[in-house]
Amino acid sequence: GSEGVGDVRSGRRAGDNETDDSVPSDGVNESGESRGGGLKVVGVGYGRTGTYSLALALDELGFPTLHTQHLYENGEIFDHLVDNLFRKSIVEDEILMGDPDGDGGGGGDGGVPNFDLLLDARFAATMDLPFALYFDRIMEQYPDCKFILTTRKDSDVWFRSWNVLTESISKPAQYTSFIFAHVRKLEYYMRWLFSVVNDDKKFLSSPFPLPPQDKERAVASYERHNQLVRDTVPPSRLLEYSVREGWEPLCRFLEIEECPTVPFPKSNSARAVRWQSYSAFIFPALVSLMVISSLLAWGFRKFTGMSMVGWCRARRKRSREARLTKKSE
Repeated sequence: GSEGVGDVRSGRRAGDNETDDSVPSDGVNESGESRGGGLKVVGVGYGRTGTYSLALALDELGFPTLHTQHLYENGEIFDHLVDNLFRKSIVEDEILMGDPDGDGGGGGDGGVPNFDLLLDARFAATMDLPFALYFDRIMEQYPDCKFILTTRKDSDVWFRSWNVLTESISKPAQYTSFIFAHVRKLEYYMRWLFSVVNDDKKFLSSPFPLPPQDKERAVASYERHNQLVRDTVPPSRLLEYSVREGWEPLCRFLEIEECPTVPFPKSNSARAVRWQSYSAFIFPALVSLMVISSLLAWGFRKFTGMSMVGWCRARRKRSREARLTKKSE
């Protein structure tokens, strides 16, 4: 991104100080507005509709954006959702969507989900599920917020892409969730997400391998959500958009006078999704295995006074000498 544009993963803009004098620690500024004036942009399209490319574009335009792909990297937000929605749904075997009057933590308006946690983390925008599902609450809570509905060519095209994603993230989770805590949390999210999109709670409790996506139910959910957005959000606050349209309609909608001249971000191809999904699950596992191996090697040297390689060589040498001795006898 350009100078002053926030990092998508951290939510902070380049050059920002750690503290903002205009936003006290209680999350309310002197005029009584919520943190930083509230969320500015929310992507309300389902996953696999270009939401990640749009998140990168918004970041380029100066709106630090949290995309679901980096949700797990923002611990307070992710743990809030895991504890109050994802894991709770699994425990109660019911698809829970939260409670606007619940105790969501983080101060401010609270509720579950607590959208002010995004502002605490210095995000001005969010893309993709799960927050896309809460556009009606966000619309009321942040009156200046604008909404972008990303769509695909047709529902069949969307489902094919969605199905690739679900297969990509299900397989690594199947083999690593019982070992690593962060993967278990991702599994909770995945189960809740699949249940919501397929409108079927069986994903909450089914053993691995998880059931395949139900095309009829998932497409119905996708189309129903899109129509509800169109029927609910006023036209002045809603842009229905395809990332193939590039910068111009986006800049016009967000009232950005000078559109970037760089190419519009392009990301999240099917191949990239597979690689990113496996990386999210497997890379921490490899790091953990390296740490364990190092500790074992250190302990072995401490106990034997030799490295494992040296010990193996010495053992082979002794074995060879023993055989030669036996032959000479």
